[in-house]
Amino acid sequence: MSLRDDSRSDFDSLRPGESTEQGATRRTALKAAIGVGYAAAVMPVVAQTAVSTSAEGLKAGPIKYTVNGFEVPGYAAAPAGKTGLPVILVIQEIFGVHEYIADTCRRFAQLGYLAIAPELYARQGDPRGYTDIPKLQADIVTKVPDAQVMADLDGALAYAAANGGNVAKAGITGFCWGGRIVWLYAATGKVKAGVAWYGRLVGQPSELTPRHPVDVAASLQAPVLGLYGGKDQGIPLDTVDKMKAALANGTPAAKASSFVVYPEAGHAFHADYRPSYVKSSADDGWQRATAWFKANGVV
Repeated sequence: MSLRDDSRSDFDSLRPGESTEQGATRRTALKAAIGVGYAAAVMPVVAQTAVSTSAEGLKAGPIKYTVNGFEVPGYAAAPAGKTGLPVILVIQEIFGVHEYIADTCRRFAQLGYLAIAPELYARQGDPRGYTDIPKLQADIVTKVPDAQVMADLDGALAYAAANGGNVAKAGITGFCWGGRIVWLYAATGKVKAGVAWYGRLVGQPSELTPRHPVDVAASLQAPVLGLYGGKDQGIPLDTVDKMKAALANGTPAAKASSFVVYPEAGHAFHADYRPSYVKSSADDGWQRATAWFKANGVV
């Protein structure tokens, strides 16, 4: 993994030798590619509940960094002019890094974090143009190797270290597809804490996804707070029980992990732009998530 030299610059600054016009063209193309607008598969957005967090006082926008010769696009937000910031990796739903994920980054940035959301499907394709979720899963999501994701998250931390972040105070949070990734990355020793929002816990091993959260539970290197819905049709509560049992026999970090199950919430209850949104559960979960990071040194 290597970082481009220009990754040390501000999100919107010119690259060495780049004219103002070239810089404007590059930024326009990048903004068109990531972090602007909602994914087609989630339209229409429920405008009455969709949260829009101000970027005032922030340095926020699209970024890129290089991992194994590939430029990984992403979105980042941080308090403007600040360094030594605690870091939060924000992991996408299956829809990629669209406006909801970018807004979540801004929410963390307004609390004093450098928040980074890498586009973890970038090598496989752009998920935001799909309108059919099963086709999106077949064409892109099922083709994303866990090893690739872990390396790209390592790269995001390297980017953070070069751009004002203190990676000794790093945490990770993710939603749905990203919730599963939180558990896996918490076993690598690269972060101090994780918060997994309704991430799947069990599954059949495959070449690309050889292990699932229940398989790494006992070896966690960072405690994880799991936030789950009691009415989630895709994540039966008996799988939460299996995960709890695996954690109870593991490392100190595994034993320190915890679950909160919201009885009246289903899947994607934090997704304020979708009909699945449950404000009371989402608000309580956010308060617990931020308190969890603070309690575990991600502050």
